[in-house]
Amino acid sequence: MKIKYVMLFLSGIFLIYLHTGCDSLPTPPNPPNCEDTSDVVAYKPNIYIYPASDTNLSVNIQFPVGGNIIKSIPEYGNGWNVSVEPNGVINNEFGYLFYECSIPNLFQKENGWIIKREDLFTFFDSNLSLTGFNASEKKDFIDYWIPKLTDSNYYEIYPQYNYDIEKTIVLNFSQNPDNIFRLFYYIKGRYKNDIKLTEPKIETGKREGFYVMEWGVIL
Repeated sequence: MKIKYVMLFLSGIFLIYLHTGCDSLPTPPNPPNCEDTSDVVAYKPNIYIYPASDTNLSVNIQFPVGGNIIKSIPEYGNGWNVSVEPNGVINNEFGYLFYECSIPNLFQKENGWIIKREDLFTFFDSNLSLTGFNASEKKDFIDYWIPKLTDSNYYEIYPQYNYDIEKTIVLNFSQNPDNIFRLFYYIKGRYKNDIKLTEPKIETGKREGFYVMEWGVIL
């Protein structure tokens, strides 16, 4: 009877462990793999397009390791066919191409910053400027994201540049831009500032010729 009771008790603990996840109890003899390999969502990437003259373009998104578009403005369909002015106005209406997509989580999480919630505005205003975004593009980012990042005391912020992004999301243009610069922020909330991260090397986009700027966020 005692043996059965102990076995049931241990079984109950194991079920609780499975239910509450990897951080709930001390590590069992054969722990499950707690590394997150699930898909993530790239939220609100904005593609800003600046041709040297009025241009008709086809823009296509490719997912080399799998993925799919969840939302888009204008409607993506099988790709965007748009007219773009040198000031970035698309189809006489939009300031950028908007999409959201589900993709494999292959982003770098080693080089980044830990930023206090109260300092997010200052951080993003400075970082976006250093990477080459103009005042209007920065305002789009800050107006949208600062009100949403309020649940944690600190945030881990890992920049993803062209190389990191193109592992999962590739932009194709019917007329190749002279310069494309892409920046996604991979963001994770933290209760305390109790880890150290390697300071990233900040990359900067070239706003020359026919150029494209893009920002987005992975939470």
